[in-house]
Amino acid sequence: MRARLTIVALTALLALAASASAQAPLTAVRVRGAGPITDPDSPAWRLARPVKVAMLPQTVTLPHKPDPAVKELVVRAVHNGGWLALLIEWKDESLSNKVILDNFGDQVAVQLPVNPKGAAPSPMMGNPGGRVNIMQWRAAFQRDIDYAPPTVRDLYPNAWADVYPDEVLGAADARPYAGALGIENPISRGRATPVLDQMAEGWGTMTVKPDQHALGSGVWKAGAWRVVITRPLVSDDLNAPALQPGDRTVVGFAVWEGGHREVGSRKAWAPWTPLVIAR
Repeated sequence: MRARLTIVALTALLALAASASAQAPLTAVRVRGAGPITDPDSPAWRLARPVKVAMLPQTVTLPHKPDPAVKELVVRAVHNGGWLALLIEWKDESLSNKVILDNFGDQVAVQLPVNPKGAAPSPMMGNPGGRVNIMQWRAAFQRDIDYAPPTVRDLYPNAWADVYPDEVLGAADARPYAGALGIENPISRGRATPVLDQMAEGWGTMTVKPDQHALGSGVWKAGAWRVVITRPLVSDDLNAPALQPGDRTVVGFAVWEGGHREVGSRKAWAPWTPLVIAR
């Protein structure tokens, strides 16, 4: 069993090396304006050259996903001197923007090295001492922002309850019955942005950052997603890169198709793509 896992990992690493050597660089062109760039339909994207990013199956750590649904992303990048933004597009015939029991949502993530000047960390969510900033857009978050968050009745029409603890108990006493909210799981809170700003130093180390700087927006239409993820070039966030026009770094991607039962490590991913911040 161990030998088979080693062969699988080696095959993935060889595919990584071949893909990285063939990957075209991504250039963030400078556009006019100020403030966050979050509109997938902004005319600014017409100035950016699209780059096709080939996605790889995740066969390095368990559970594997040898047959991911998404084979390719089309990515554009722009900046306005204050904010860096990436427009990510991919085909997805099934809209998955609700998370119910074992049904999963569509997601896409952008990864940047926290230290853009040093040697690039592992593209597989970083490594000890090689921290990465991972900004993950979720279709379920987007739906909650675009519409009212779904109620239990919306998600489970056949569910029935005569009373909820918070209707008869004080806030402190009802807290143990509040599930993820009761233990302050950041993913369960109401959100102002569909992008979760996180950091990692390898598999199993993903941590939601206390300060959320990433923004974005996504639109599903005609069997395809168009998603923008944006963050400040420079901020007071010590767990994010500080970038300037003229800098060169790398960027990584991951994508999940909920309708294909992709979640967690069951995903498609891409090794580092060279990223240039144009002057």
